[in-house]
Amino acid sequence: MLHHLLLGTYTRRDSEGIYRITLDTEKEQLLDLSLATKENSPTYLAQSNAKNLYTVTAVDGNGGCGAYDKDFNFLNAVTKEGAPLCYVAVDEERQLVYGANYHLGEISVYGLKSDGSLKPGVVIKHDEPTGSNENQDKPHVHYTDLTPDKRLVVCDLGTDRVYTYNVSETGELDEVAIYQTEDGAGPRHLVFHPTKNIAYLLGELNSTLTVLSYNPEDGSFTEIMQDSLLPKDFTGANGGAAVRISPDGRFIYASNRGHNSIVVFALSTDGLTIEKVQTISTEGDFPRDFALDPSGKYVVCANQNSDNLTLYTRNQTDGTLTTVQKDVYAPECVCVLFED
Repeated sequence: MLHHLLLGTYTRRDSEGIYRITLDTEKEQLLDLSLATKENSPTYLAQSNAKNLYTVTAVDGNGGCGAYDKDFNFLNAVTKEGAPLCYVAVDEERQLVYGANYHLGEISVYGLKSDGSLKPGVVIKHDEPTGSNENQDKPHVHYTDLTPDKRLVVCDLGTDRVYTYNVSETGELDEVAIYQTEDGAGPRHLVFHPTKNIAYLLGELNSTLTVLSYNPEDGSFTEIMQDSLLPKDFTGANGGAAVRISPDGRFIYASNRGHNSIVVFALSTDGLTIEKVQTISTEGDFPRDFALDPSGKYVVCANQNSDNLTLYTRNQTDGTLTTVQKDVYAPECVCVLFED
């Protein structure tokens, strides 16, 4: 079987934009890297059900979100003065796109026109106090995506907060809850359990994974437990990066930039307890993102600084990974998205 992947990148060195690559599951190889479209540092990608593509973009010194159709024809971009986004997500039900702006500490909401192009909407800027880590000089919104009950959840690395917003049909946001992490955690991304009201929050700055229960009645989160992403004897610099959950909700995966590894956690049946079962090298430097294929049998990891992808097979019984291919060239890759 062939699976097609899109790769988001920085374009500071050799990359020219958004790339495509094919996963051949019979050969267990990544093959045929090609440039899908030129774009300025498309560091995060999201795809709609109609296969329209939404990407971080920068145009003439302004930052925002760009839209492409399923054939990678450019539709439009909505930008504003300042740095580009770092995360985008699609809300199919309301026909909205959400963007996180790390440098500006802002949430951006974009409407979708009938052809898939974007129109500007609400912008909310965070101004709460920040944490004590040197990387928390100001608010840094890093994640904007949906809860199981279609609220918007936002991670702010700078303020050590996870915000929950109600969303109107036209994209207006109403804050309903805030979860405060420990000082210096730097919440970056989270994933929800596929069938339970439980989330798994990755702390970039303190390299932790925290289990949170989610209350649909008021949008609040409550901490259940926490574990480190790192071995006890590791003393170097590290930043937590991506976090994913297996389709069956039995295993959590998270990447370490610095230790250059993926750590595997097994989940209890109720989803409330995590137990570390494996730490495996990413065979490269600075693994900013990775993704599981739709079947859950393969994992593709992108190493930003070493310009390579690593392919793993995944044992669906115990969750562990086995390296089957490494040193697959992919310039400045920081986002991995399976198209199908």
